Amino acid sequence: MTKQEQNKQLVIASDIGGTHITAALVDVGNWQIINESATRYPVNSHADAKTILSAWAAPFNEVVANHPDISSPVIGIAMPGPFDYENGISLMRNQDKYDNLYGMDIRHELAERIGIDGANIRFINDAAAFLQGEVFAGKHNGHAKILGITLGTGLGSAIWEKGSNAVDADLWKTPYLDSNMEEHLVTRWFVRRTAQYGIKVTGLRELLQLRDQHAFVADILAEYSHHLLQFLAFFSEKEKTDKFIIGGNISRAWDIFRGFNPEEFARFDIRISQLGEDAALIGAAALFAS
Repeated sequence: MTKQEQNKQLVIASDIGGTHITAALVDVGNWQIINESATRYPVNSHADAKTILSAWAAPFNEVVANHPDISSPVIGIAMPGPFDYENGISLMRNQDKYDNLYGMDIRHELAERIGIDGANIRFINDAAAFLQGEVFAGKHNGHAKILGITLGTGLGSAIWEKGSNAVDADLWKTPYLDSNMEEHLVTRWFVRRTAQYGIKVTGLRELLQLRDQHAFVADILAEYSHHLLQFLAFFSEKEKTDKFIIGGNISRAWDIFRGFNPEEFARFDIRISQLGEDAALIGAAALFAS
């Protein structure tokens, strides 16, 4: 294979979260991330639009600068919703992140900052990218249908069916209790619930550090376990399958949540992501797979 042919198999893939952006080259010939190309930058999702866009462009510019032999770089981006993925327009508002980008043409803004054609930038829902990557690289494609859930600053949900690409299930806004599913399954829920006990934490990790000091921590974790079960049951019934892959930062505490309701969780065929953030990168790169 010539150098030019090899470069055609390289896609700059990115995963944008609520606090960071990661970018790396992915070889779509074998679905491998080129580790030495990976770069990660912090992002203040509450900053003004110019600051956010500059932070998003930085890792792409770094990868492009470090690989000048790639003459026409293409970029696949795993982006949280709500977002117009086809047209590259941000629709995030009242999501506790990126409000200042609402209505902006992100494809145009990034293309201008990176110095490439806007047609070379494609977007995919971050939960769909995660599930797509897990299926492609994790060899889960023996099933007819798999559901994906990501738990972090937002609630992601996706559906993969054999013969098709993963798609966003868009279930974050599903009505639940006093609001919706997302408000009971993401980082800010832990922050709010812990504050009701007069203690301030930034998320689950800090809450877990308080387990030995405060009995109420177990109550909060058990309550979250219940909410997660309700969502799994709803999603499973809606899509008529019990097969799940769960990822996102909160999923790292899976064993804790499962421990509160082991028999209930056993009703589902659940795999916890083994690829982590790499799954979303591979799924984003798949946007350019031929």
